[in-house]
Amino acid sequence: MLAALPLPVLMHGWPQRGATAAALRVPYAAAQLQALGVAAGGRSLGLGRLVLWLAWACLCVAAARPQQLGEAVTPPQQGRQMMLAVDVSGSMSEADMLLGHQVVDRLTAAKAVLADFLDRRAGDRVGLLIFGERAYTLTPLTGDLASVRLQLGDSVVGLAGRETAIGDAIALAVKRLREQPQGQRVLILLTDGVSNAGVLEPLRAAELAKAEGVRVYTVAFGGDGGFSLFGVQIAPGEDPVDEATLQKIATLTGGRAFRARNTDELAGIYAELQRLEPVASAGPAVRPRIERYAWPLALSLLLAGLAWLLPRRWA
Repeated sequence: MLAALPLPVLMHGWPQRGATAAALRVPYAAAQLQALGVAAGGRSLGLGRLVLWLAWACLCVAAARPQQLGEAVTPPQQGRQMMLAVDVSGSMSEADMLLGHQVVDRLTAAKAVLADFLDRRAGDRVGLLIFGERAYTLTPLTGDLASVRLQLGDSVVGLAGRETAIGDAIALAVKRLREQPQGQRVLILLTDGVSNAGVLEPLRAAELAKAEGVRVYTVAFGGDGGFSLFGVQIAPGEDPVDEATLQKIATLTGGRAFRARNTDELAGIYAELQRLEPVASAGPAVRPRIERYAWPLALSLLLAGLAWLLPRRWA
């Protein structure tokens, strides 16, 4: 393409086919043509042709596809295949969590901590499912973590029913992870209640997870309930979270069980999960190629427009 740069000059100097001598010689014609900027032989000597040739040169440079090497980057190697299962049953609407200086409901607090956790999982493929009375996949396994955060932010309490189907949530996550590479299948299950719905018992679902090589990390989230009397929290007779079953699920699948009664504890748990399931190490450094043809192409179009706008006497 660069070899085509002198083509307009060669075409300008090439004898015109079928050119003949002037039919009528006018003695004063040469002087008038020279005053208009045109040679006696009929070839233009004006600014317009120079601008057009510059436009052609820019077009040739753009067609040659100039590129620039960008800064070296180290993309991560293939990371974990991770499903997040978030409880959106009715109890997640209880406002007993402190987020900053504001008291919020459990789901809002969980969203804030999970969003920060997702920001640290660059290189992993993450999917999101929610569960209540039933379990639903909101986002399949994807490297587009922004989409996962968006779907998480749009989740609301009661979207999947008011009850809690922990077994169905585990089974659905196993179904999504079973086709992924061995050793990278991870499920993080966050719930604040006891399994009281669904067609599959939690421990039976844990056995399926173990058979498919899925490690399950369970997070029992939420305060102990109760009520406040003159500013003093009165705890109920029993903890509403079935920690014993969640512990069994984690132990059976090779994961770990955690208990978080406030937002700070939940953030600490996800920091521990970051250590237990680290993001894949960086791969070999590469320098991406950045296309730069747009600049000479834009200049070519600009010069061509300028040549078209020039007065005829300058052409």
